[in-house]
Amino acid sequence: MSLTVDALSFRYPTHQALADVSFALPKHSVTALIGPNGAGKSTLMRCIAGLLRPSAGAVRINDVEVAAAPREAHKRLGFLEDSFGLYDALTVKQCLIYAAKSRGVADENVTLRVTEVATQLEISAKLDARVGELSRGQRQRVAIGQSIVHSPELLVLDEPASGLDPEARSSLAGLFRRLSASGMTLLVSSHILTELEEYSTHMLALRDGRVVDFRPLHATSAHAGDDRRERVLDLRLHTAWPNMESTLATLGARFEANASATNHWSLTADLTDAEQAALLHKLVLAGAPLISFDERRKTLSQTYQSTIERAQDAAGSQA
Repeated sequence: MSLTVDALSFRYPTHQALADVSFALPKHSVTALIGPNGAGKSTLMRCIAGLLRPSAGAVRINDVEVAAAPREAHKRLGFLEDSFGLYDALTVKQCLIYAAKSRGVADENVTLRVTEVATQLEISAKLDARVGELSRGQRQRVAIGQSIVHSPELLVLDEPASGLDPEARSSLAGLFRRLSASGMTLLVSSHILTELEEYSTHMLALRDGRVVDFRPLHATSAHAGDDRRERVLDLRLHTAWPNMESTLATLGARFEANASATNHWSLTADLTDAEQAALLHKLVLAGAPLISFDERRKTLSQTYQSTIERAQDAAGSQA
């Protein structure tokens, strides 16, 4: 795992911001950190970055505990807050050189890393431009460049697309996919779920300072074949089959018939790949006249909404 958070808690003088938060991010994943305002997202990211010392628990970037060895952790971490600062009077090249040297890049490697990062972020043509002359999207790329110039293993971003136009948002999504493909692990917080869906492999949902869900989003996610996740399956039959409802009832899943087509069923269940294959096998053995058996890809918004509904149901049952 690239990042491990173990029983993390943090308390401000007036309220508990995080309570017993635990999760581990797989290497090379891009995790969408989502939740309502006040859920604890920014506090969590600042604890990960070593800017806040937790009341309890630990944060580890691979084998380095952040609170115990912050300088060592910072060599492996890149962090970009929502309100990032840049020196407008400096050129892009000067900003990246300053960031590289302040983050411990060896002098003989600084020029190479600045060139590599500028190429990666598609700002090579702007290296000699003053930062104060750049567009919002270009400034955002410079800020991200400062966060990755030291080749961190983990990149944490708080609202990275805030204030960007649609074209700049799309370009940023492509950048995050490339960073992940190059070997970096990303944790990205945003209120724009459609934006996160473009590049996220996992979802981490916080509510009232607690983790309410952490899961891979799609079958293409890293290690998704080994993980249980909620799936929505569409089953279509050649003809009506009277045993369909009773057979599905034995599977312990939620199901319903399509109101406009009795030969079309929807099945929702938490399954692994192996369990989904076994479910299909069981239906075939039972004689279901299936003509299609498809998994419907849920959007990030739908997945998050399902998570919140389950959390509310659980809270209601405990009341």
